[in-house]
Amino acid sequence: MAGQFLQRLMSLSLTLLAATIVIFVVLNIVPGDPATFMMGLNADPQALAQLRQELGLDLPAWQRYLEWLGGLATGDLGTSYTYRVPVVELIGERLSVSLPLTLMATALSLLVALPAGIVAAARRGKLTDAAIVGATQLGVAVPNFWFALILVFVFATTLHWFSAGGFPGWDEGVGPALQALVLPAIALALPQAAILTRVTRSALIETLGEDFIRTARAKGLSESQTLRRHAMRNALIPVLTILGLQFTFLLAGGIIVENVFYLPGLGRLVLQAITQRDLIVVQGVVIVLVAAAIAVTFLVEIAYMLADPRIRTGRT
Repeated sequence: MAGQFLQRLMSLSLTLLAATIVIFVVLNIVPGDPATFMMGLNADPQALAQLRQELGLDLPAWQRYLEWLGGLATGDLGTSYTYRVPVVELIGERLSVSLPLTLMATALSLLVALPAGIVAAARRGKLTDAAIVGATQLGVAVPNFWFALILVFVFATTLHWFSAGGFPGWDEGVGPALQALVLPAIALALPQAAILTRVTRSALIETLGEDFIRTARAKGLSESQTLRRHAMRNALIPVLTILGLQFTFLLAGGIIVENVFYLPGLGRLVLQAITQRDLIVVQGVVIVLVAAAIAVTFLVEIAYMLADPRIRTGRT
């Protein structure tokens, strides 16, 4: 098992290295010059050259890549062209919003999806199953920003239970900060819960048709005991896969929802950096998100081994 961990860690490390090359190449072939953008088209050529030298843009591409890679190894992602502060600080500030939001949305998605998927699978072909499947189809079809607007209208504008947007900061207290994230988390969680419910239902229905389930029933186990003791654990693999993908998506993919609620998260940071041609910030955020995706993938694979001993022992 230790050998599997080391082999997988090596593979993921090489994936991260390959990602740094792709990110650097793609961002550096994008047309436009950050220095020209910062100083304007009519900037003095001498001042422009001085700024390019200050930002390190006059160095060869390979040298800039190696310096950036060396900085990554020491936790230094460079300095923002626009804000003139370390990129690590910018990402840390935005992660303090995006990460709790992602965790809340993931938790809400699980709380809704797992019970709904189990009930739908247990009552396959009945009215309850049809109602849950219909609700998931609606959840998948409707964009999360539309949910966000409806939530703002109902719970902020009409009922005044929550604020319509903004983030007070953690300095104002955990309660107000979490309250500001409730509506965005619900808006992000509902579509993901719909997807996860469908995956849970399909995985359970497939598992319930296996021979070992029929054996468990023949031994006298009730339907609920069969679901809880045997079916659910064996159906976890596809559920864990989708959950890992959703976590990474929520961490980076909430740009529209963050804009609806005026949240200073990673999504808005990337959008602002692209608009301002702040490539060093874009590079930093993207590589952090890639690293997060790789880390989540690794954790999901560990969860596979815990859920299914056959994976841990290499048997099928």
